Amino acid sequence: MTQTEKTMDIDHLIAALGLGDRLGGEGLAVRTPIDGSVIAHVAETSEAAYDAAVARAVAAFETWRRVPAPRRGELVRRLGELLRAHKEALGRLVSIETGKILEEGLGEVQEMIDICDFAVGLSRQLHGLTIASERPEHRMSELWHPLGPVGVITAFNFPVAVWSWNAALALVCGDPVVWKPSERTPLTALACEALARRAAEGLEEAPEGLVQVVIGGRALAERMADDGRLPLVSATGSCAMGRALGPRIAARFGRALLELGGNNAAVVTPSADLDLAVRAVLFSAVGTAGQRCTTTRRLIVHESVREEMLSRLRSAYAQVRIGNPLEPGTLMGPLVSREAYEAMEAALARALAEGGAVDGGGRVLAERYPEAWYVRPALVEMPAQTEIVRTETFAPILYVLTYRELEEAIALNNAVPQGLSSAIFTTDLREAEAFTGPAGSDCGIVNVNTGTSGAEIGGAFGGEKETGGGRESGSDAWKAYMRRVTSTVNYGRGLPLAQGIRFGD
Repeated sequence: MTQTEKTMDIDHLIAALGLGDRLGGEGLAVRTPIDGSVIAHVAETSEAAYDAAVARAVAAFETWRRVPAPRRGELVRRLGELLRAHKEALGRLVSIETGKILEEGLGEVQEMIDICDFAVGLSRQLHGLTIASERPEHRMSELWHPLGPVGVITAFNFPVAVWSWNAALALVCGDPVVWKPSERTPLTALACEALARRAAEGLEEAPEGLVQVVIGGRALAERMADDGRLPLVSATGSCAMGRALGPRIAARFGRALLELGGNNAAVVTPSADLDLAVRAVLFSAVGTAGQRCTTTRRLIVHESVREEMLSRLRSAYAQVRIGNPLEPGTLMGPLVSREAYEAMEAALARALAEGGAVDGGGRVLAERYPEAWYVRPALVEMPAQTEIVRTETFAPILYVLTYRELEEAIALNNAVPQGLSSAIFTTDLREAEAFTGPAGSDCGIVNVNTGTSGAEIGGAFGGEKETGGGRESGSDAWKAYMRRVTSTVNYGRGLPLAQGIRFGD
């Protein structure tokens, strides 16, 4: 056992979360980004095992769709209670698998608890509409019914929260879930599967196969995209992943719920509260080591406050403690892999070639963690919004741009292929309303005086353009997991036709 394993107490976490029967052998090696060591081995799912899992989900759907929605909500309520009981263990495992600081790992589990609470309430509010009919003695209504087994594909950076956004809603909507996590984070997925099965124990209405995890890489994701037994595939990842999977799902007329990349901007105006802006930008830019889809990657600052804002940001960056994410006081852990580090270095080199001035970047703590990839966050002043600025790099790089008029700032915000999250810092009501209005930010998330990351579960989460257009979590995102029926009932003896059409006598 390595020193890291002793510090992290992997065996204790595995036992506490009920993972023992899914680990071992010569399968997929699971490495922690904290020091690069192997912490477990997990068997990958064979084609036959995948087919059997989806078959179980199809069979489970036949039973689960007939269960009243409030009873389906009882399963999710139980899952939420188990998450509360195991928050510390699961949150710690999230941090170990992803490299995010422990506070963020615990916060991710809290997000799961919150969406369970939301879904339990939703289970009594899956309502349609009553619509006025133009025909006498007719009633027209809109009904919502369970859709079928849902495939969920998640990324490494939020290994459990994004699954829960989908699973909690899918389960109360009547849909079983087949989940393919990132190959980098299978342990947290298996832990959630174990907790979901435990939540179903003693619930007579809950069939086998409601929540299943399948382990694999791109080939397995493509198999899910092509599988007509999964009427909906919700996939979170890069824009490249969306381009690969989206057309395959569409080719079989399936539904794709895509949550893809973000290239998020924060606009700082002359009237901004700079103390507030600095704190918000700092968290959004360096939280999770810049490996969030909602990470602030572009700072669009008015020329009159540029120097003061940058001076304050540099001071704030200098105080960011980089290190083992399980240690108290750490604010930024490692990048997930060597490939992520190389991508960051390549982006910084390209920014320099495109006229940028780089402050920060580069590897740190290499002597202590030779197999891990800790970096300094980078502030990069750019002369214009060049090609590298328009490209999402999943790392703590913040490009700084300058503007004079608000219209210019809005144009810069919108002039990237992605459209996930955005923010403006201002005390001017007109500026705030212009940014959030129809001619303002074109993103799915548009914030005022708060950062681009840290969305709450009550609102629908997602973005436009190359971000994919999907919506998960709160609001009416539940409708993606159901099928809509428009029903007309004639309770009279005549047969009047719509639009006043007469057919025969």
